[in-house]
Amino acid sequence: MQKMSYFFPVLLVCLDVCVVHALRLALSSPALLPYPFISLWGGGLTRAAVLAFATLSCPGVLPGMRSLAGLQSLLVLCFHVPVYTTLLWVLGQSTVEHVWVWHSGERVLQGYIVTVVAWLYWSRYVSSLLLSWGRYVSSFWTRMPSEESDDHTGASLKRLLGYMRPYLRRFIAVLCLVVLSSYGEMAIPQYTGRVADWILNEEAPDAFTEAIRFMTLMTVASAVLEFFCDLMYNVTMSLVHTSVQGSVFQAVMKQEIAFFDASPAGELVSRITTDTNDMSEALSEKLSLLMWYSARFAFLLFFMVSQTWKLTLLTCMGLPIIWVIPDLTGGFHQTISRKVQESLAKANQVATETFSYMKTVRSFANEDGETEKYRRQLVDTYALNKQEAAAYAASTWANSMATLALKVAILYYGGTLVTRGTVSSGDLVSFVLYELQFASAVEAVMRYYPEVRKAIGASEKIFEYLDRKPRVPADGTLAPQNLEGHIQFKKVSFSYSEDTDRNKLVLKDVSLDIKPGRITALVGLNRSGKSTCVKLLERFYQPKEGEILLDGKPLQSYKDRYLHDKIAVVSQDCVLFARSVRENIKYGLEDASDEEMFRAARLASAHDFIMELSNGYDTDAGERGGQVSGGQKQRIAIARALIRRPKILILDNATSDLDPENEHEVYKALLNQSKDCTVLLISNKMSVVEKADHIIVLDEGMVKEEGSHSELNEIDGLYAELVRKQNRGFHRQAEEGDDSL
Repeated sequence: MQKMSYFFPVLLVCLDVCVVHALRLALSSPALLPYPFISLWGGGLTRAAVLAFATLSCPGVLPGMRSLAGLQSLLVLCFHVPVYTTLLWVLGQSTVEHVWVWHSGERVLQGYIVTVVAWLYWSRYVSSLLLSWGRYVSSFWTRMPSEESDDHTGASLKRLLGYMRPYLRRFIAVLCLVVLSSYGEMAIPQYTGRVADWILNEEAPDAFTEAIRFMTLMTVASAVLEFFCDLMYNVTMSLVHTSVQGSVFQAVMKQEIAFFDASPAGELVSRITTDTNDMSEALSEKLSLLMWYSARFAFLLFFMVSQTWKLTLLTCMGLPIIWVIPDLTGGFHQTISRKVQESLAKANQVATETFSYMKTVRSFANEDGETEKYRRQLVDTYALNKQEAAAYAASTWANSMATLALKVAILYYGGTLVTRGTVSSGDLVSFVLYELQFASAVEAVMRYYPEVRKAIGASEKIFEYLDRKPRVPADGTLAPQNLEGHIQFKKVSFSYSEDTDRNKLVLKDVSLDIKPGRITALVGLNRSGKSTCVKLLERFYQPKEGEILLDGKPLQSYKDRYLHDKIAVVSQDCVLFARSVRENIKYGLEDASDEEMFRAARLASAHDFIMELSNGYDTDAGERGGQVSGGQKQRIAIARALIRRPKILILDNATSDLDPENEHEVYKALLNQSKDCTVLLISNKMSVVEKADHIIVLDEGMVKEEGSHSELNEIDGLYAELVRKQNRGFHRQAEEGDDSL
């Protein structure tokens, strides 16, 4: 049955020939001679009914024959002549040679050619274009989410149009310049044809000079307009790109801290810069070319139709056939090319295997055998190369011959029209010049339109960040003039993952009371939850259970900007930006005076070494502070915190890289700040912790002990054990130092 289905088109053609022959006999009746249009349309309806019945009723028909394209082809075959003839009659044209189509074998053959061309247009271009346009229109007018890529492209296009809307006047001006410049270019062949008529008729001797002068002015004007158009378009698209990139960066900056934990910095930078640049460049270049070629296509088609619509129709019929030939010949060429690549891969495999196991080859003295094996593989590759060269030559020849055949057909038919007096010689010259550009313009439009859609679709990745809602609570409203800095954790539980398993919680029912005007220290082993408390207090994350109060009010009820102005954190892994020391200290507080900067630097024991740098406070700190030492970096970070005069100062191992002398000076200054603010101290050095007014011991995410240094030593619990271990370590280091002496 499957094999028989492939013979059905042949059987259908035979049936159609029989139907046409029967119509020729039946419509030759003298009674129908006075009614040519009745016989024309009646024959078309009869032919369509018979062929449609045969197609729909036969069980062995190929599925494509019953598709929309197949049924459309039958309609074209049966009704293209009646429709065409009726249209000529309505326009007042002669219809004598078309009315008696059933009596002309040439007309029937032309019908099959027209049907093939119509099928090519419909199946390869029109149907896909209508489908894409329909999807675009539906996605443009509806806001329902869809999984179709075309819907995503339509949504992305609407987003891009939103960024282009502020520059609407510029784009209108660009379109006007495109139209004017394209018109100037397309007017040249028009006047070339007129010059040809003037030369042949030997009329208006000054007309030639005037035409040349006019064409020169049109060419110059078109070039100038194109220059300003390209300049305005590229500048405008650069503004759009800058706007999109700035919006994406701003959207990323608003995301929660967990988002940055899950997204590598390189990926974020690539999405913001590389992806937006690629999208912008592709869209700018391809959209510009699409506009230019679309305008040229429209003007070319207009001028071609104005010259002679018959030659235009012939050109449009011939183009699909020319475009199909490269697909047919190119498929064979691609198949041979793939075989060549496979053959080369096999030859490379032989060489790689031989060189990898050279010792084995040499041990068995098989160098000649491997050489012969490699040579045979190269011979096979050479044979395929010859086939590839022949396929390429055949493809090129077929393309050239098809193009040449179309040009010969246009010249032949155009010459016939000139002989009949339907068109002038100048019109034929103009049409030929237009036709030379028409095919390339159509190909360019068809090539760049999908690329523009692809560039628009690529922007979908960029808009993912713009559409992503930060998973943080809404910003609070509180911003009191006076903040005491009283912090309370009430049964706070937290986990970095979404898992609610209690065994995976970092904090478990933690309750803390950090009072203002005092120094509170958090101590414990690694991964006990000390730094997590700091991150929750900075509102980087939200507790899973419980709440955090600041001066008796929930932490999330405060404005985010206000909260981070009042809380200053200095961590062990402090970060400096690749800017001057001055900019790093005044980071986020650029309006601060130099006197405030000097004061903060002195409190952090940083002023003296900063003044000794090459450019003082204007010295570049380098990437991540690489131009200064670890201890100097920490002191600059402490100065950055103190210049804000915070109400809550958090020191998370802030002096781990300082020598004992500088550490003592820094802590002496910092601890003096406790009178004006709340100090939360986290340190692994018990000699520092013991100076705190209140010490809280964490272990496995829970509060184990709390009290003063002396009280915790009396309890003789975890804190006392930590103190003893550190003291033993110091004594051991001292003994090792004495032994080394």
